[in-house]
Amino acid sequence: MDRDIKSYIQRLIFEEFQYLFELGKIVFVDHHLSHAVSAYSLSGFNSSLVLTIDGTGEGISGTVWSGNANRLELLQSYSDSNSLGFYYKEVIRFLGYEMFDEYKVMGLAPYGDPRRYRRFFKKFYTLLPEGQYEIHFENIYYLSNILSPRKKSEPFAQVHKDVAASLQESLEVIVSHILNYFKQKSGHQKLCLAGGVAQNCTLNGKILYSNLFEELFVQPAAHDAGCALGAALYIHDSVVPQEKTNKLEHLYWGSDIGEPEAIEKTLKEWSSWLEFKKEDHIEKKTATLLSEGKVIGWVQGRSEFGPRALGNRSILADPRPPENREVINAMVKLREGYRPFAPSVLEEYAPQFYEIPPGQNMFPHMIIVLRVKEEKRTLLGAVTHVDGSARVQTVNRHTNPKYWGLIHAFKELTDTPILLNTSFNNNVEPIVDSVYDAIICFLTTKIHFLVIGDFLISKIEADAKRFLPMRISLSPYATITQSKRHVSEKSESIFHEIGVVYSDKYTIPLSSELYRILLLSDGKRTLHSCLQEISPCDVTNEELVEEIQELWSRRLIVLYPA
Repeated sequence: MDRDIKSYIQRLIFEEFQYLFELGKIVFVDHHLSHAVSAYSLSGFNSSLVLTIDGTGEGISGTVWSGNANRLELLQSYSDSNSLGFYYKEVIRFLGYEMFDEYKVMGLAPYGDPRRYRRFFKKFYTLLPEGQYEIHFENIYYLSNILSPRKKSEPFAQVHKDVAASLQESLEVIVSHILNYFKQKSGHQKLCLAGGVAQNCTLNGKILYSNLFEELFVQPAAHDAGCALGAALYIHDSVVPQEKTNKLEHLYWGSDIGEPEAIEKTLKEWSSWLEFKKEDHIEKKTATLLSEGKVIGWVQGRSEFGPRALGNRSILADPRPPENREVINAMVKLREGYRPFAPSVLEEYAPQFYEIPPGQNMFPHMIIVLRVKEEKRTLLGAVTHVDGSARVQTVNRHTNPKYWGLIHAFKELTDTPILLNTSFNNNVEPIVDSVYDAIICFLTTKIHFLVIGDFLISKIEADAKRFLPMRISLSPYATITQSKRHVSEKSESIFHEIGVVYSDKYTIPLSSELYRILLLSDGKRTLHSCLQEISPCDVTNEELVEEIQELWSRRLIVLYPA
């Protein structure tokens, strides 16, 4: 069986990269072992307790390990019949959310009171001796006695917020139960966390402030993407055990934006859409614009590994005005209004603004929630959550000198060494990676300025005719359909729709004109040439222009200068 799977993987790699791996070089690494190694090997700790928690991996939902001298010993595993990831997922369904929406509920929880349903939630789990526990999934459905499952379009009532708070508290209670026992059993003073549940920044903050451990390291890519890293580290440690992996300093491992000449060449291709200027002091210029209330896309160097934008693919704003949360939401994010935005703070100033336990002063990965000092909460209105907390990123002068320089320049102007930092993407796409990605996101949102490298970029006032020379095509994952349906007992109509290949639930109506254009499009033809072929249509038609812009902003079509 293993050989068949290896052969399949070998073929996939060859088809994608034209490189033929020897079968013997393809090695399988256990899911939770990969999680554990991804945290322990990069923590810089010689001795540590390691906890992994997620939904499931090979029938296991969690593991506890003892790490010593670059070796891991398994102390405990938990089957997926007691999965904390699945527990969270089952409850959030009553709040109108699904798997992978857990982080949204974490943001909703501080608006609720866990005391309201604490006794009710205690029916969902039992704490057992020696760090054991049971989840009573069959009892979760009694939540219907409290509330009807919320529809996605419905506003949140207080009952939803209180359920979210009770869920978050119960997760923290169970994890604390596990850690208390194994801390006592192992004697470890340091802790490493990984697994999807370790993305719960509020939980991580509670562990930090419990003072149960002297130091805490959370793998920044704690979800399953971190397993790829952990598996590679495990093989590395097996092949060259004498080489200890260095402590994780930063996550700027992704694609580079390239040299200034390459950036300028790309910007010139968009000359009918963009104006740009190379600045001698881009950090100071950007800081001035931020201090004047502008919202800016900031793209530098190599992109970040993991789910967070850490100053190289970020949308930035002044962290002080509370209204900036609504401003950015309306401009680009279009997400739930209750969800907080995060601060990036110069590392050396973090203790002035946040309550930081002794022995921990670096939080570079935006994976742990800290308490904002009470006297600073009003000042930092845009980046302080309703409970007085913040998902902090500390910025080090040496690991990201340009971002540090920007925040420092902002401090010189405002006496505030902090910026609001959120990922550079809209609500339908992942974080931008390339220069092209950044340009498209900039053009299809209301962000005021874009900075790429040392280039300050602004938009040219919209003109419908500039769409004409653009090459147009469907996105690789988009599909268009034409169908005939009954609209009454005696008549039928033709409907056109655009959707995505990975889901039949996501479809948008298409005009017949744009449907015909997209049938002709191939990524080489311009919109103008397609229009000429279906002559009744005119790009200056306001409705068609709006439709093209909407599909472009949803990333269902691709536009590129000819």
